[in-house]
Amino acid sequence: MLYHRTRHSPFEVIVVDDGSSDGSVEEAQARFPEIRVLRNPRNLGFAATCNRGLEAAWGRYVVLLNNDVEVQPGWLSELVRFAEAHEEVGACQPKILSVKDRTRFDYSGAAGGLMDIFGYPFCLGRVFEEIEEDRGQYDTPREIFWASGTALFLRKEALKVTGLLDERFVMHVEEIDLCWRMHLAGYAVWSAPASVVWHHSGWTLPPERFRKMFLNHRNSLMTLLKNYSLRNVIRIFPLRLGLECASMLAFAAKGNLKRAAASLCGMLSVIGHLGEIGSARRTVQRMRRVSDEEVMARMFRGSIALRHFLTSKEPEGLVSGE
Repeated sequence: MLYHRTRHSPFEVIVVDDGSSDGSVEEAQARFPEIRVLRNPRNLGFAATCNRGLEAAWGRYVVLLNNDVEVQPGWLSELVRFAEAHEEVGACQPKILSVKDRTRFDYSGAAGGLMDIFGYPFCLGRVFEEIEEDRGQYDTPREIFWASGTALFLRKEALKVTGLLDERFVMHVEEIDLCWRMHLAGYAVWSAPASVVWHHSGWTLPPERFRKMFLNHRNSLMTLLKNYSLRNVIRIFPLRLGLECASMLAFAAKGNLKRAAASLCGMLSVIGHLGEIGSARRTVQRMRRVSDEEVMARMFRGSIALRHFLTSKEPEGLVSGE
């Protein structure tokens, strides 16, 4: 399907097998003998597996494409065309629609990722669980804060500056962390909605799984500690912990004990690994070329959680900052 719908030359397809045993890789090789297959000796997690593909890719650009994505004809050429016209772009993403309802955006990235100053992500077309219908309202390319790992287009030259995905994250939020480093390195992140893909959101790890919730909470906290300047870590991180504790208590009060426990475990895990996170932070700060003030200008200046749940604004109103 990928070959049939991709009209760009030259390109290569690298399949990184993360310790599977279902025969899917063998089937892919039989149907498409031109693909390159890399095999992990065991399951290493999403970030490490993507990094193997990034290291092996020979092109000027590389796309991390989930195996549960369908692509529109010409999707890759549109991304390349956009990157060629905007040399400052280190990462971009297509418009991501849902396979389940092709008229609506997909939860995982929608029309482009945004974030508030406390590290809570949301999207053009999706704020928390509220997902918009695609009416062409985000069909103009625009700068975003993060591009979705579902279909993440990257400039290899930028990765030489920022480094690859942080394998400590295992999965979830790792693309947000990478895109934050792109901003710190002086690159831009954009949406390129002329390129369109459809995603089966939640196929790999359903949203109700404890592991998914834990990783989302833990990894989001790690991004703040790694990427903010020390001044902003001291100023903002305690407030984020306060929001985290408030949401944990709210989940518990509603009887969602699994989500409350995931939030608590995420906080405890960060506290238990401060030394390791500190080491990663020092690496990021040495790479920094751009001030926090410039990076934060691309964020939602406030709490998207409080704004969303305490007002009656529709998602588009929140996105526009009205």
